[in-house]
Amino acid sequence: MNVDDIWNTIDEQRARTADLLEQLTDDEWRRPSLCEGWTVRDVAAHLTLQQLTVVDFVRMVVRHRGGVNTIIRESSRDRARRPTQELIADLRGMIGSRRHNVGITPLEAMIDLLVHGQDIAVPLQRDLPMPPDAAAAGATRMWSTRGTGKARVFADVPLGGFRFSATDTEWSSGSGPEVRGPISAILLLLAGRRAGLSRLEGDGAEELRRRVAPA
Repeated sequence: MNVDDIWNTIDEQRARTADLLEQLTDDEWRRPSLCEGWTVRDVAAHLTLQQLTVVDFVRMVVRHRGGVNTIIRESSRDRARRPTQELIADLRGMIGSRRHNVGITPLEAMIDLLVHGQDIAVPLQRDLPMPPDAAAAGATRMWSTRGTGKARVFADVPLGGFRFSATDTEWSSGSGPEVRGPISAILLLLAGRRAGLSRLEGDGAEELRRRVAPA
């Protein structure tokens, strides 16, 4: 994907996610998301924090002492106190803008949006389509940064020893028994989400499920 494709995808996903959020009941906003310890509301608020400047980040660090994940979580919870319609309007207001958080690339901003959109939609059994080409670009990036500092904001799961192949786009990586399925399920797994495991099949699928099952 070139940079224009990435930004077009970001705009489309922001619009789709905002449309979804407008459909949710008050109870659904309070439900747990796929992101452990985060409610749907927390995740939605987090998606409005994708255009932070250096000054914004410094303020967050001063306000919330701790590691990167702690700062991100607590800042998202701060933002989640805003009215529901304001959060949706903030997300819509970012459509068309090419600003992104300091220290990351547009590709990483897209991955954040794709994964967190599913964090909201999947546990609520709502449909939020993920473009296969965008998911494949995200999966390539996530695969290349597994176990590194660049992937630290997502949980890590042990995926070595398997060959992952997408069934809805041209993407594969790794070596070993094959695990195949939609690229969206593979991307979620790379981001530490086990929700897509049921959509995976192949010679290595059962062993993978045993390996990454919650303790």
